[in-house]
Amino acid sequence: MNNILNWLALLACAALLAACGGGGGSPGAVGGGGGSGGGAAAASITLSLLDAGGKTSNLATSASPLTVKALVADSAGRPMANVLVTFTTDTTLARLSPSAGTALTDASGVATITLSPATGGLSGAGKLSASVTLASATVTADINYQVTASVVSTASISLSLVNSSGAASNTLSSATPLIAKALVKDQDGKTLANALVAFSTNSALAVFSPSAGTVLSDANGVASITLRPASLSAGGAATLNAVVTVAGSTANSSANYVVGATALSLSSLRLSAPSIVAYDSTVVSLDVLAGGVKYTDQKLVVNFTSACVAAGKATFAAAVPTSNGTATSVYRDQGCGNNDTISASVDGISGSSSATIAIAAPSAASIQFNSAVPTDKSIVIQGQGGIGRTETATLKFKVFDTFNNPLPGKNVTFSTTSPDVTINKLADSTDANGEVITTVNSKSTPTTFRIKATLDSGIFTQSDSIVVTTGVPVQRAFSLSVGSPNVEGWTLDSGPTTPATNVNVLLADQAGNPVPDGVPVVFQTNLGSVGSSSKGACNTVNGGCSVDFRTQNPRVAAPNTPSTPCNTLPGGNNDSTRPGLATVCASSTDGSNTLFAKVGIFFSGSTAANVYLNGSATPLNGSVVDLGTAAKTASKVFTLQINDVNNNPMPAGTTVAISNIINASNGGVLPATVPGIFPHYAGGDDPSGNNISGNQGSNHSFTIGSTLAATCTADNVATFNVAITTPHLLTTTYPFTLTFKCQ
Repeated sequence: MNNILNWLALLACAALLAACGGGGGSPGAVGGGGGSGGGAAAASITLSLLDAGGKTSNLATSASPLTVKALVADSAGRPMANVLVTFTTDTTLARLSPSAGTALTDASGVATITLSPATGGLSGAGKLSASVTLASATVTADINYQVTASVVSTASISLSLVNSSGAASNTLSSATPLIAKALVKDQDGKTLANALVAFSTNSALAVFSPSAGTVLSDANGVASITLRPASLSAGGAATLNAVVTVAGSTANSSANYVVGATALSLSSLRLSAPSIVAYDSTVVSLDVLAGGVKYTDQKLVVNFTSACVAAGKATFAAAVPTSNGTATSVYRDQGCGNNDTISASVDGISGSSSATIAIAAPSAASIQFNSAVPTDKSIVIQGQGGIGRTETATLKFKVFDTFNNPLPGKNVTFSTTSPDVTINKLADSTDANGEVITTVNSKSTPTTFRIKATLDSGIFTQSDSIVVTTGVPVQRAFSLSVGSPNVEGWTLDSGPTTPATNVNVLLADQAGNPVPDGVPVVFQTNLGSVGSSSKGACNTVNGGCSVDFRTQNPRVAAPNTPSTPCNTLPGGNNDSTRPGLATVCASSTDGSNTLFAKVGIFFSGSTAANVYLNGSATPLNGSVVDLGTAAKTASKVFTLQINDVNNNPMPAGTTVAISNIINASNGGVLPATVPGIFPHYAGGDDPSGNNISGNQGSNHSFTIGSTLAATCTADNVATFNVAITTPHLLTTTYPFTLTFKCQ
């Protein structure tokens, strides 16, 4: 009975509040709550809206959100604890906290959430609903609210100056910077956070920190910035301005201040050691003074300079901040070797301070041979200089001190034990890089020599060995050769990029040394072609060079065509006109005489047209060759001389083999491949081909073994072929027969 009376009293109070414009709801709900359900209501919901002070209100702003309370009671009017209440509203107008919109009732049957505007710039009215579901029945209640946008229309700003202790002050010095504080408020006198305040003043007198002069106000509406003198010498009075713009409204404030110049000076420069040995160090220090005592109000940067440091001959920290009024740097010698004046200065302080340090010159520790020109360390005898040849060698030495650094200004003398060269400069002084140079000229005798370089202290070194050669080729050292002297070319042409072979030439001087690079050698031939499309010549590298040789027409030579040094000059002779034998002539000059040599190359045929058995003068005709008989346990050995159609050798690399053997065993062929064969005659080789005579083919030995048993009853007739296959896989075959006698 008492509970019913209490709820009737609460309903009467809510009705009175609703009549006064408070947080009222739809009719039928105690305290503004209206209940309905799908069936007999098992509970009721009463909604109320309260401001931050706990008073009934239905106005929500960004600064003052509403507290929503939902009282849940059972059908008997008793509060219900731990009941889930679900709140919903228009999320474009307002937002709930917690954001899920759900809360449990407490022991008093009350569920609480917060309602605030969805945005700061939106106004309007909305409805908040709360629902509870119990025993499959749902009860809801509604209540209306209003949202008002929070907009600042105007702002004000007030400016004050304080020192580092927070006391008001308008006196600025390097020792006492000022802090400017700008307080920003809205039209209602409330402080504004995150307002952009721009400060400005005479930049010749003061500077800001941060340097841009713009600051955001903090949570208390205060924007702070530090003001310092623009320089130590800056002095005078100025005005500080602060400007803020909010919602299109601009407000400003100003304050005057005075800048007092700080009179500073530099002490004498101090050296921990006024003189040092080479590569030693000393400590350099300096005080910044104000009124004769160390200036410690702020750190100043002291700039140190010296001639040796600028030249890279010494090191120190060039810009050093003061610590308790003193700047210290370590000066380290790097081979200055002279007196050096160290100066110190500070921006904004007139005058400088300096001191001179005496530095001993470093001692020479070594001298090294550095380089030679020509780089191959080879010159020619006097009178033989020319393109690619020099009679003068340039030698470079380098002097180092005890720290292995190049040492300038040291005297070096040069000498040699060789009487066959001339030293053009007998002494020199090292340059800034520690280097000295001398030159040496050859005389008329080939030799080798070294140059000795000696310091005044007696330390010395020697150059690498330099060679003096005659430098020009001589006929007796003019050597010509070919890669392969018998190539498959009587009927086959080489490809443009696949030469048949190459022709090589080597040249040396009278001392047997390779001639200098670049000596030109010209090639000519009476068959095929030699060289390249750009030139029929080559230039020596390390005393030699080579050119390509191709097989092509002509293949039969006309007498001494073309005319070459090899067939026209004294010491030459007529070229061979043997079919399929090319003569290649190579020539060069020593400056006054033509040097030459020639070599022969066979254009070997692809058919083994002339094959001779066991030294016979008559070639085989291609019919079956009967080798006669052999004992039943013996082997038959015979020889064939194999020639092409011109009685020249078959191409090098041609294979010779026994094939299709029946009733016998293959004992093999020696040699099984045609070797490289130069033109020759009965007395020996004739690489030039001038004295060539007779057949030029290769000789091969064949072995055929018996397969008869020792207890045989009948003869065994063996048959086989000799197959001759060229590198281009063209095969000539000769058939043979041989009878092994059983008795």
